[in-house]
Amino acid sequence: MLAMLYELFWKAEYWIPPGYTWADLEDSDGIKYPHPKDLLAAIPLTFVLLVIRYGIERIIGLPLSKALGVRDPLRIKATPNRILESFFQTQSKNPQKEALRDLASQCYLSVRQIECWFRRRRNQERPLKSKKFSEASWKFLFYSTSFFDGLLIFYNETWFGQPETVWNGYPKQPLQPAIYWWYLLELSFYLSLLLTLTFDVKRKDFKEQVIHHFVTIALIFFSYSGNFVHIGVLVLLLHDVTDIFMEACKMLIYTQWRQARDIMFMLFALVFFVSRIILFPTKVLYTTYYTFLNNYQVFFGYYFANVLLMILQGLNVFWFFLILRMFYKLLSEGQVKDDVRSDIEEEDLSDEQPPMRQQNNGRIQSNDVTNIRARGVQGTGQFIIEPVPVA
Repeated sequence: MLAMLYELFWKAEYWIPPGYTWADLEDSDGIKYPHPKDLLAAIPLTFVLLVIRYGIERIIGLPLSKALGVRDPLRIKATPNRILESFFQTQSKNPQKEALRDLASQCYLSVRQIECWFRRRRNQERPLKSKKFSEASWKFLFYSTSFFDGLLIFYNETWFGQPETVWNGYPKQPLQPAIYWWYLLELSFYLSLLLTLTFDVKRKDFKEQVIHHFVTIALIFFSYSGNFVHIGVLVLLLHDVTDIFMEACKMLIYTQWRQARDIMFMLFALVFFVSRIILFPTKVLYTTYYTFLNNYQVFFGYYFANVLLMILQGLNVFWFFLILRMFYKLLSEGQVKDDVRSDIEEEDLSDEQPPMRQQNNGRIQSNDVTNIRARGVQGTGQFIIEPVPVA
């Protein structure tokens, strides 16, 4: 049964144009062609990248974040409460008014105290800015390395200026060693991102990111196996260049360097628009849809590859819409405050602290489980009173 499924999956008519067989792509006379088994090397390389990422984020990312002024917000932890924690984990992280009232009666607390507890608990779930910066620094380093490696490949090729030449000699196009290593590096990187999905910073476009990773992995695997590598490296080049600016923009947002981040955001928006909204359709989609038809008969791989490319372009349009929203904020508010895909830290406002009552003896008491401490305000000689939660 498995042997039959294996043969069915690898039928040549699914992967290469009619009139060719896998025998046509066998290595001969020192000429090498892509073989699917070559990509098995991505499995150990994936774990190597995870180790490298772990080291870079802690050895470079975290110290760099402190040096550039990244400051994590001071968070007050939610007081341990079994009933509220159970509701938070199993039902809702942001309960509505009716649920708040019910929880307040169960815990003998006020609705305002319950709201405050959930706000603090939600903030505990959000990643710190230093973690976001470290993650962005790793991706910035990877995309920069990958993009400049790609430029070396394209230096003596006509694939960008004359994209129709990517089909010259297809499917019997010899594999360049540099392209193989580029493919292997990109495949390992996106496999590592899938493995760390539960640990990485989750953004509002989490589902779209998952779709993007799966589509990218499928495109890399299929284009290599069917020897679509010349068009594949063009796709990688156009996407990596925007990711460099995107990760740099994130890093500057976390550092709060207002002028630098606004300039970087405008550069990112411009590069994204040119590379993914203009060049990707004209250099890639047009070439794979129409130029291919002028030279070859259609087959399953033609439709499959183009469907994946259209999904990728749909995601590009979706993200460009988010970029336009941020650009509108830049024009209307004069600055880029946050990545619109990220959750915003909820402030623990002082007026949401439990109400205080003053007794006749002049001592302040709290209706919540808190202590009161006096904190000196530097340089003023004054003191302020603030509640301190007791775990």
